[in-house]
Order: sequence, then C-alpha cells, then structure tokens
Amino acid sequence: MASTAPIDCQNSRMKALILAQLASLRESPNPLHLIDVPDPTPGPGEVLLRVAACGVCHTELDEIEGRTPPPVLPMILGHQVVGRVAALGPRADRFAVGDRVGVAWIFSACGVCPACLAGDENLCPHFRATGRDAPGGYAELMAVPEAFVYPLPDVFSDVEAAPLLCAGAIGYRSLRLTNLHDGQPLGLTGFGGSGHLVLMLARRLYPRSPVYVFARSREERAFALELGAAWAGDTADTPPQPPTAIIDTTPAWKPVVEALAALAPGGRLVINAIRKEEGDKEELLRLDYPRHLWLEKEIKSVANVARRDVAEFLALAAQIPIRPEVEVFPLEAANQALCELKTRRVRGAKVLKINGDAAP
Repeated sequence: MASTAPIDCQNSRMKALILAQLASLRESPNPLHLIDVPDPTPGPGEVLLRVAACGVCHTELDEIEGRTPPPVLPMILGHQVVGRVAALGPRADRFAVGDRVGVAWIFSACGVCPACLAGDENLCPHFRATGRDAPGGYAELMAVPEAFVYPLPDVFSDVEAAPLLCAGAIGYRSLRLTNLHDGQPLGLTGFGGSGHLVLMLARRLYPRSPVYVFARSREERAFALELGAAWAGDTADTPPQPPTAIIDTTPAWKPVVEALAALAPGGRLVINAIRKEEGDKEELLRLDYPRHLWLEKEIKSVANVARRDVAEFLALAAQIPIRPEVEVFPLEAANQALCELKTRRVRGAKVLKINGDAAP
C-alpha cells in the first residue's frame, strides 16, 4: 500500500498549492496557497512524477467546500495529472525514467475485495482518491503507485491529455451506463469539461443518435451546437423528442428533476457528480411520481472510475481522436480557474500548466 502522508520531509523542496482549511469560494476566493514544501519520496511500488499539467475539476470545489473533504489537511489537490517519470521507488518496474504518463481520480484500491477482483475498483471500500486521500497534481512533483499510472498516447499534448483522465474517463463510464443503442436520443444536462467530451464521444459511438444539450448558459448552448449537438436549450426546455437516456454533470438538483421529466418511458438518468450542492435542494420536493418516475424511469449514479475505464477511454480517444477544448492557466492561477468553475464561466476544460509544453 502506498504511503498516505501528505508531505514527506526531505532537503529538496518543490512548489505546491496547499488546501489548509475548508472554505466557501464565494466568501474566500483564494482557498489554495502556493508554498514550498518538501519533495515527495516514492515508496515501494511507486513512481515519482514531474508534473507537466493538471486539470481543474468541479470535484476540487467539492473538496474545498467540504462536500467530499480530504481526511487530512493540509492536502495537495488535483487528480487529472500528466507528468514524466522522474524516479522509481523500490520494486517499481512498469515504467522508465522519462516516460510520459497520467494519473486519474483513482489513486489506489485494495486489490483483494470482490469489487477489485471483478475489475470494479471504483466500488472498493478502500478506494483512495488522488488529491483528496493522497497528494495530487497541483504541485511540481507527485508520488503515486505505478499500478494506477497510465501511459499516454503521443497524439495528445500535455494540456490536452489532462482532462481526458477524469472528465473524459468518467464521461466514458457514464455513457456506458446509459445502455444506449445507436439511434436512440441522448440528453446531456450541463455542458462543461465532461459534457463536451461526452458529446464528441457519443457522436462517434452512436452516429445515428441525436444529442440534446440542456444548459443554463447561452454560451454553453452555443458551444454545444458548435460541437455538433442536434439541439440545445435551457434546463427546463423541451427537446425535439424525449431522450432515451440523459447524463447529468451538474452540481445542482434542479437539472435532475427536469431531466426526469424529460426522459422517455423506460429511460435512464445517469448522474455523473460526486456530490450535489445544497443550494437548491428544495427542488427535490417538486418530485411528482407520475411526471418524474412513472413508466419505469430509472436513476443510476456514477461512482468514481475503475482503471479499465481510464485505459479504454485513452485508447478510444486517441483512435478518434478527441480534441478537448482547453483553457490553460499557470499553477499560481488555480484559484482563478476554480472561481470561474464556481461561477460557471466554462468553455471546455480548465488545465494548469506546470512543467510541461503545450505541444506533444
């Protein structure tokens, strides 16, 4: 099992963004602090990465604001990590120094429980998340178990590869969980980092299926149409036909209620969100059984990702290829990127560029 200490003391030091205490971004817009901390040391079976880029995810907001808080503070956040192997710990032999690799939300799992043995490490009771349960990629260096590291296709630059590791992989899992067949309409509610990648993926995997996008922002709706959505409307608007499946990627409850109303009979709502914010929880009181749940509609949640989700999606994304829309920020501007996520100033994915180049 990998070391769990947030910081391992050495003489050499690196720059890292530290979450020292939980905070509301509306009240404290700069919750992360850039400081020098000791370099991490790779333990047995671990590799040390020199981080090139790290995606910024809404889950970081859930961590900062306490909906899924790190068990130990301070903590280095970040779980869409692209880097190059800088050193090998004892008994680590999967990679060579200099290899370009990625790290996703799944940092480790026990490997012996029924879920792990079935390939569903995302359901492991000892699942540990990168940047929450172990230090993540908002730093110059990072130590991680080599078993949970993925070689990256050369077709992607560092900043393009970063959002594929979470927004893309979790979107891929969500799309699989819809049980969609080609020709059946698909709905996407919310259109940020994950939604825009799911749209690209769905258009390739289900070429006869129209994709309908529900989004509050006029800019997000316009972006969805640019990427090939058949229709885009507000959260409560009525699409051309009831979707057989809808994937929800929002932090709110209102889109869940509206999506259930929009579903076709026998349809499935897949909720791709690790947590929901409390602000509009009263929306759930509007649930009306005949309108929202009758006729065998169902709800399926998405829990984390398994290693096979990440590996399969990376291969598929390279084959297509999928080109994420990215906004690049320096490490020291992570708070700005997070605040833009909070206020829904989103077009594609936000990525911190740390040591890497933007080109492949």
